[in-house]
Amino acid sequence: MIIPPELDPMGQAISDFYNKRKTAKLLNCTQYTTEDEFPIPYLFRTWNEMPPIEQQALALAKGNILDVGAAAGAHSLYLQEQGKAVTAIDNSQLSVEIMKERGVKNVQLVDFYDHTGKYDTILFLMNGIGICGTIDGIPNYLKHCKKLLAPNGQILFDSSDLIYLFMNEDGSCDINLNGPYYGEIMFKMRYRRIRCNPFPWLYVDFATIQTIAEAHGFKCEQIVEGDHYDYLAKLTLVCE
Repeated sequence: MIIPPELDPMGQAISDFYNKRKTAKLLNCTQYTTEDEFPIPYLFRTWNEMPPIEQQALALAKGNILDVGAAAGAHSLYLQEQGKAVTAIDNSQLSVEIMKERGVKNVQLVDFYDHTGKYDTILFLMNGIGICGTIDGIPNYLKHCKKLLAPNGQILFDSSDLIYLFMNEDGSCDINLNGPYYGEIMFKMRYRRIRCNPFPWLYVDFATIQTIAEAHGFKCEQIVEGDHYDYLAKLTLVCE
């Protein structure tokens, strides 16, 4: 689904920041958290400002690269500077406009599930695998990734295990095992008077995504383990 400007808090924040207009607070909240401010300059970070997990993912990116949910284009611009072939896609009209103005050479306004092509590396950074929405959405995500992967291609993504939100001081966890997966988050976001429709976003622990991926013909490897329940992983097809 393409996001129009009137329903795009993040896109408007990106546009205002880039055009040096006075920015407001970009706020988001979930069913587990109160309203929190997202730092807009972070979307314009340079290589030196990126966390080690992102730096490692960009270093591993090779061949024809697809940057999914590219936002302001920080990752795509860096890859371009390294002489790599990268296509940036986003479903935000405003974000795509700003990426073009910033000099990203190959930008497309398209929903990931409508995109076509063949890529050696597909990047889903900043928890881009959240696009699955729920655990039940992972198989459809993997199915579409198979269509986009070139022979011997790879998917690189980072995510976090949100188990820490439910941990007690004694190490036990308050999780309803009969309820939805604890990493299924419902986000609300607003910027000035612009509010987006609530949308689901998935944070998935490595063991869970590994089990599901392997059941659908992928090998799933953990490349880097972060300092706070986060990780970088690589998916490759077992049978090309």
